Amino acid sequence: MKFDETKRVLEDFAREVVKGAKANLQKQKASGKLSRSIKADVKVNPNSFELDFEMEGYGAYQDAGVDGKKKKHGKRKLNLPTYKYTTKMPPPKSLDKWVVKKGLAPRNKGRFAGRSISSVGFKQSITYLIARSIFMKGLEPTYFFTNAFEAAYKNLPKEFINKYELDIDNFLKFTTE
Repeated sequence: MKFDETKRVLEDFAREVVKGAKANLQKQKASGKLSRSIKADVKVNPNSFELDFEMEGYGAYQDAGVDGKKKKHGKRKLNLPTYKYTTKMPPPKSLDKWVVKKGLAPRNKGRFAGRSISSVGFKQSITYLIARSIFMKGLEPTYFFTNAFEAAYKNLPKEFINKYELDIDNFLKFTTE
């Protein structure tokens, strides 16, 4: 049995979620890496449907937030998992590009100062302090993906049921002819 109509609705739903999540990230002025990584895949099998969303691994932490060692962010929306820092802080090296992009790295006449010993040490200090702050305070939930999914889901049920019903009707007509 082919579920052409159902597949079309799921593909539209997936596109709407991805578009909404990317728009939410853009509003938050996030780096483009996470946004570019968001993808959806719809598979319709004879007896089942499958809808997968993919993104960079840290996207789940950005969406649900992370409790810090000292600050907790409370219960998450839609029972999202509660991530938390307990003993290890994020590696400061992972913040290098972010520090440069946000303009926090040392500059020389409007340009990134490069690899002079003083600028490298200063940049390492900044990334360490930011990593320590994240470890202590955590990351506030952004719900960039969750909100997009919820918004698209509100439009889904009635249309999805109608299209699924149309596929079943077509299948019954085909088998009785």
